Amino acid sequence: MDLLTVKALHIIFVVSWFAGLFYMVRLFIYHVEAQAKSDVEKEILSNQFVIMEKKLWWIITTPAMVLTVIFGAWMVILNPSYLYAPWFQIKLVFVVLLLIYHFLCQNIMVKFKQNIFRWKSTQLRLWNELATLFLVAIVFLVVLKSTFNWITGTLGFFGVAVGLMIAIQIYKRLRSKK
Repeated sequence: MDLLTVKALHIIFVVSWFAGLFYMVRLFIYHVEAQAKSDVEKEILSNQFVIMEKKLWWIITTPAMVLTVIFGAWMVILNPSYLYAPWFQIKLVFVVLLLIYHFLCQNIMVKFKQNIFRWKSTQLRLWNELATLFLVAIVFLVVLKSTFNWITGTLGFFGVAVGLMIAIQIYKRLRSKK
């Protein structure tokens, strides 16, 4: 396979991986909120969320992560000069952080299946935005490469983070008024 085909497949699986991560944490939020329902509702909803989380994780999210890594490594094999590019080295740091995030989500899923709920829904909403920050950072690094202005990029990254936190707080206030 040529580099462009491998790159296209890498992008397809990155999109699938992020879709799975975003939806998984959304399911976690609903799963936590179901714990406040009556015992009958809580049991029915929790059982359904466990099934949905398991299927999403093992059928979509984790296979997409594995294929993202495989096609990403394949691109490096086809073009080893990537390893010497500063933007790529920084991207790899974000990818490692994203992999850690992935496995921490897996741990949350396992705990929820065991009826261990240490997270509040607001904490999970913030947790979900961490994946958004990884996505923003990785996309900007890949697209802008060496033309990236680090001062503007750093300010933009933190600006997005602050904006997301403000949006979550506004949503929380609006929701508590209902």
